[in-house]
Amino acid sequence: MSGHSKWSTIKHKKAATDAKRGKLFTRLAKEITIAAREGGGDPSFSTRLALAIEKAKAQNMPKDNIERAIKRGTGELEGSELFEMLYEAYAPNGVGVLIEVVTDNKNRAIADMRHVVNKNGGNIAESGSVGWQFTRKGYIAITEAVDEDEIFMVAAEAGADDVQFGEMTEIFTEVDDFGAVRKALEDAGVKLEEANLVYEPNNPIELEQSQTLQVMNFIEKIEDLDDVQNVYSTLDISDEAIVMMEAA
Repeated sequence: MSGHSKWSTIKHKKAATDAKRGKLFTRLAKEITIAAREGGGDPSFSTRLALAIEKAKAQNMPKDNIERAIKRGTGELEGSELFEMLYEAYAPNGVGVLIEVVTDNKNRAIADMRHVVNKNGGNIAESGSVGWQFTRKGYIAITEAVDEDEIFMVAAEAGADDVQFGEMTEIFTEVDDFGAVRKALEDAGVKLEEANLVYEPNNPIELEQSQTLQVMNFIEKIEDLDDVQNVYSTLDISDEAIVMMEAA
């Protein structure tokens, strides 16, 4: 299982607490708004929007919130302009980190992030100093039970680079092939849990368990920021560390 999906698995299994629900809804609304801005307000013509809406519904986000987020994206409702940015940082123990941000206030976003990064043993990196350690990939996750042979054939024929089976089915593609693979799976009636462009580390770093947990806690602190959408790291997460994080 990839480093990206291992971290995603932890987040999927950890239910949002009431204290964090407001932050969760804010993050989901931004995702819906960005998707609607890019592909229009009809989820039947935008897989990204359809997935964002499904994710919001799974977290019991009110229907009115979802509709307002879509209308902000299509321009039917006024709202602050949203900016998508990518920041680079180092976590403790020299682990490279990429942080995807969606914000209506760039100055607030970088100030909040710098504060949390520095407070938790990391530092903001210069542009390009971390990014080279990652490759942009298409990533598709399927959590329902599947016919492995069928999924492999559909994905491979559409151009997928790699198909992995485990707790969830994971499919990796080159960026240029991502749309074709996603469409082939949808046309085959497969329900996609996640379908995004992600950053995969080229050479994941293995650390001792205590150091791994330190980095994972660092990432959680960053993800708690309202403007942060996704965090990617070069950390190779052990199964033992996952068990400990899930128990926390």
